[in-house]
Amino acid sequence: MSKTIALVGALDTKGVEYAFVKTCLEARGLRTLVIDTGVLGAPTLAADISREEVARAGGIDAGDFAALVARADRGEAVEAMSRALATLLPAFRAAGRFDGVLALGGAGGTSLACRALRALPLGVPKVMVSTVAGTDVSAYVGVSDIVMIPSIVDVAGRNRLSRGVLVRAAGAVAGMVETIVPAAAPGAEKPLVAASMFGNTTAAFNVAKSLLEAAGFEVLVFLATGNGGRTMESLIASGAIAGVFDLTTTELVDELVGGVFTAGPDRLYAAVRAGVPALVAPGCLDMVDFGAPAGAFHWPEADAALFAALKAGLRADIRVIELDCAINAPEFATRCVEEFLLLTA
Repeated sequence: MSKTIALVGALDTKGVEYAFVKTCLEARGLRTLVIDTGVLGAPTLAADISREEVARAGGIDAGDFAALVARADRGEAVEAMSRALATLLPAFRAAGRFDGVLALGGAGGTSLACRALRALPLGVPKVMVSTVAGTDVSAYVGVSDIVMIPSIVDVAGRNRLSRGVLVRAAGAVAGMVETIVPAAAPGAEKPLVAASMFGNTTAAFNVAKSLLEAAGFEVLVFLATGNGGRTMESLIASGAIAGVFDLTTTELVDELVGGVFTAGPDRLYAAVRAGVPALVAPGCLDMVDFGAPAGAFHWPEADAALFAALKAGLRADIRVIELDCAINAPEFATRCVEEFLLLTA
């Protein structure tokens, strides 16, 4: 059976562009599911899923939707429809109604679509052609696997440049849904461990990784640079992780004092909420990332204050194991793995 691409966007302002990529996809033998999120004008392309149906998925009844249209407030419309689409799109995916998503838009359309794309599981093909794709798109992509394609020119009609961009975007999402990811041999899948590292804990991590792999785990490595921690937390929350080997928790310090690699205030929470076994070490808690450091990291009095506060604030049932060695000493990594294996046994 041929794959289906959901085309998601405002058909009042982008109907011509969506009609073009719809033709491109159908010429390749793919099916399309056109979802309208426009509010301010009449659609110029027939939708499979009307804007009213999208609104209902977000709890907006007919009367409220009519009032939203009448107010003609673009910001309000984008916010309301983005919330609704973020409910509808994951439900459609769970029901098997599409295999990949292609969206087109300017800043407002990108914000609207990406909120829903972020709500889809990792691995679902997601392509966003956007006027903002050449800028910092971290706010739009988050920890998702959205592929951002610069529109080069505004997404406003077709011209010599935009035709090439749109054709290739259609080809990209088509290739993604048509590609078969080889399955592992029966019984070959290993339990996944989410592990954190940083430059200053590389030596310890390398020892630990070898030991964890020898014990039968597949280790997913996340660099503690803010986005790495957020991505790790997201995967832990998804239920895909069997255990957490959190050797490097430096992102907590950046959150506390304003460093550049913060992963947000919820770092470390996902394992607790998901009930996933976790070993946590104070890797690089003695440094803050503001750029190139100007002095030595070693500050014994600060370390003592950290460990005292840590032990005072923990629940009584959480064990604290102290070793008199540097974090990169082989015996530290070995002991961490031994304790982790006890937690996951």
